[in-house]
Amino acid sequence: MEQIPVSNLEEIQNFKGKYPKQLWYLFFSEMWERFCFYGMRGMLVVFMVSHLGMNEKVANLQYGATQAWVYAFTFIGGLFADKILGLRKSLFWGGILMIVGSVILSIDPKNFFFIGLGFTIVGTGFFKPNISSMVGQLYRNDDPRRDAGFSFFYMGVNLGALIGGYICIAVAEGSMWQSLVPEHLRWNVGFGFAAVVMIISLLTFTQTQKSLGPIGLTPLPDFEKSKRRLWEILTYVGSLLIVPIIIIMVANTEYTDYFMMVIGPASVLYLFYEMKNFSTVENKKLLAALIFIIFSIFFWAFFEQSGGSLSLYAANNLSHDVLGVPLSPNGVNNSANSLFVIGFAAVVGLVWLWMAKRKIEPNTVVKFGLGFLFLAVGFYIFYYTKFFANEQGITSLGVFTFGWFVITFGELCLSPIGMSAMTKLSPQKTQAVIMGMWFLASAYGQYFAGLLGANIAEASENATNLEKLVVYADGYKQLGIYALIAGIVLILISPLVKKLMQDVK
Repeated sequence: MEQIPVSNLEEIQNFKGKYPKQLWYLFFSEMWERFCFYGMRGMLVVFMVSHLGMNEKVANLQYGATQAWVYAFTFIGGLFADKILGLRKSLFWGGILMIVGSVILSIDPKNFFFIGLGFTIVGTGFFKPNISSMVGQLYRNDDPRRDAGFSFFYMGVNLGALIGGYICIAVAEGSMWQSLVPEHLRWNVGFGFAAVVMIISLLTFTQTQKSLGPIGLTPLPDFEKSKRRLWEILTYVGSLLIVPIIIIMVANTEYTDYFMMVIGPASVLYLFYEMKNFSTVENKKLLAALIFIIFSIFFWAFFEQSGGSLSLYAANNLSHDVLGVPLSPNGVNNSANSLFVIGFAAVVGLVWLWMAKRKIEPNTVVKFGLGFLFLAVGFYIFYYTKFFANEQGITSLGVFTFGWFVITFGELCLSPIGMSAMTKLSPQKTQAVIMGMWFLASAYGQYFAGLLGANIAEASENATNLEKLVVYADGYKQLGIYALIAGIVLILISPLVKKLMQDVK
């Protein structure tokens, strides 16, 4: 498709209609990248247990460490994009590293597992935070169409997660295309899919980036070319040098423990140090942001069982059909949430609008609390699957899927508003720090998800499949109770937090 380069930002932002055409290009780039990311996510724990011979406890810890590094690295990748590379070069470099990681995994996942993961983690860090920033720049700050644009963009995220999350694991474990893919190559093909779609994602971006005008170009336009080049090369070389360090950190999870013990408290102390430069009003808003950040850690720690303990639960204890339709239980666990987000995100948005018209829309804090209540009900449904189990410890995939249906509403209460609350509550000068802390909260969520999953797995060692099912189900009941408590606490403290938020809605 021939593209006319766009000369300036104003031309892009003065688009007619609901969406700028550039949004479509970014939508498809992000869709294929999420296919890669969620495809990989769904395979990791099952592969570690079934092919690397890890016990379930260790596999959960490894998974938590891997995902924690992915999210911690988005902060670092975002900083380098802002200061040196610019959004476009950062995104391209991240994509290349993700392709290298996926290719390594598809060639020999057994022997090169951690090497492939190292490249993928660093690559995702450079890719993930920057494409959303470009979407934001397609709109003027006061453009009312911005929210609709982001909603549409997140549809791309979920479409990629839905397709990739199902296909990769279903092919790898042999419940899809059995006759096409020889058994000894199934996992190679699963990881290979991630590489192929990442190449499509990058090609989509490079072939359409002319239409982005000045968006995402270098943040160092005043530097002479040779000096700028030097900084860019140093960033590329530095990110390659950090790959082996990440490989060691993920393979030895106790190193990740030390990192997580330091980075969170350090970032909070840094925020308090920054606060002395701001007014009381600004500092109150920052405290409100901090409350959201801390609660979001708990939310993701429960929610992200999907890639860890719930993957193993799906592999060992779930039937292979929903309402008579044959399905991969792990594919369902990995993609049902995305399907429900696509189906119901708009509905939830309409409900908020309907409530706003009647002046009964809950505030941001109460919505966060509601997110936890839905999460609690969903985990109670996961617990309830144990009452449908047969003597072999196999239970209903249909009931389990309904649990994800409920949890999705929790995510829709919390996730879309979290990020926009961060941008509204932080003064311009600390936006990067607060955004970084928001991503770090996800990293902690993933890390604690691994620890929680490991605890559940440890309790079920050397058990029969039926006993294992009971232990896992009881573990989910515990998580449901914790989520319920967190939700009630949030709703009770909402008047206080609302005061801290001042005029921010």
